[in-house]
Amino acid sequence: MLNLKYQPKPEFKQRIETLLGSETEKFWRFCEKPLRNIIRCNTLKIKPIELKKRLDKKWKVFQPYKSHPEIMIIESDLKPGELGKAIEHQTGLYYVQELASMQSPIVLNTKPGEKILDLCAAPGSKTTQIASMLQNTGLIIANDVSFSRIKPLTTNLERCGVMNTIVTRMAGHILCEKLSKKKFLFDKILVDAPCSGEGTIRFDSKVLKMWNPKIGKKLSGLQKKLLASALSCLKSGGILVYSTCTFDPLENEAVIQFAHDKFPIEIEEVKLPLKTHSGILNWKNKEFDKQIKKCKRIYPHENDSEGFFVAKLRKK
Repeated sequence: MLNLKYQPKPEFKQRIETLLGSETEKFWRFCEKPLRNIIRCNTLKIKPIELKKRLDKKWKVFQPYKSHPEIMIIESDLKPGELGKAIEHQTGLYYVQELASMQSPIVLNTKPGEKILDLCAAPGSKTTQIASMLQNTGLIIANDVSFSRIKPLTTNLERCGVMNTIVTRMAGHILCEKLSKKKFLFDKILVDAPCSGEGTIRFDSKVLKMWNPKIGKKLSGLQKKLLASALSCLKSGGILVYSTCTFDPLENEAVIQFAHDKFPIEIEEVKLPLKTHSGILNWKNKEFDKQIKKCKRIYPHENDSEGFFVAKLRKK
């Protein structure tokens, strides 16, 4: 019996064992642990070295990646809500963001002056991260279909001092159809797709209670629609990053296989500062193209994080 509020269903346990083999026990051991307190320095307002100096006065702060000094782990024991109540958070000097969540903007690797579409943007963690990489230049269109999620998106953009972003509320595929008809094309696009959320067990084990294999099958159709429509408004030679917080191959590798078969794209190697597993090449008698190994899976036990999947596509 795992030390979780909700126990995994046998079919889900079998899925994890099929994916991880001998690593399965370690995976579940980490799922029992609470997530670490991790923040991202908002470089639109302060440099990482200055923020660390300020936070060191009250917490023990560790920067695990030399190539990404903006990522900070708070190693001190914190009171409930302490990170969110801190003046540095309220004034937008940092964003409370899980480690795995930061990886898709890192892969997108935006440069100042670029035009970016964040198709499923709310609540804005990745949008604000992209804005800081752009140094508030260029343009971001941050879209979400949910009206209730638009409010935290706009609040976070304002708190973080983001000034290069237009917020839209529309079904993603409809927005892309409208933009492509107007020949409004983007340098780079992030599709952080709605998913079954299997990778968020450590945040809320209720995911295990709600889990149903039919959910992944249903969402896979939506994910393919979003990816296909996003490619229609991506410039030739442009980059699209597709990501989810699920382990389900139907929502991950199968979606990328669909794009590989239907569109003029090249799958590029995903390079991250984290430990990763390569994309799998077969699932339930379905074979995937060998290029899909270039996608990356992030598991909780490898980085003490949530679970995640990232793919990088270049439009030919």
